[in-house]
Amino acid sequence: MALHPNLSPAATLLGTWTGAGRGEYPTITSFEYTEELKFTDVGKPFLVYSQRTWSPEGAPLHMESGFVRIPAEGAVEMTLAQPTGQTELAEGRLRLDDDVLEFDLIARIMNSASAKHVQVTRRRYTVRGDTLEVDFSMAAVGQPLVHHLASALRRG
Repeated sequence: MALHPNLSPAATLLGTWTGAGRGEYPTITSFEYTEELKFTDVGKPFLVYSQRTWSPEGAPLHMESGFVRIPAEGAVEMTLAQPTGQTELAEGRLRLDDDVLEFDLIARIMNSASAKHVQVTRRRYTVRGDTLEVDFSMAAVGQPLVHHLASALRRG
């Protein structure tokens, strides 16, 4: 099965990425975690995305799933669902220079009635060789848009 032509700029993302991360936010104590991201081709003009994290002791922390689309040159979209009661529609730019792929996305959030209130998120995914750097910021629970999570993942 050939990768859909729209997805060719993101071909380097395909596979499973795992590594260490660190989280912080003004309302919580900083923490360490392990993260796994999977980008899967299903023969359609989108990639299937899944993410999960766990504590250093192995306890599950967060997970989310969704889809990545590249609707036009230089554009990228992600739709995400989280079990914490949020959905995200993230849109942004895709940059491909030499061997570096970067997604920079801002998301509109829908919160369920029981979820903590998240106003906006910003996600940056940068692939350099066999390393995927993830940077996540959010505006939530009365805080402005600030850095929350960073991880460095390796293909494997």
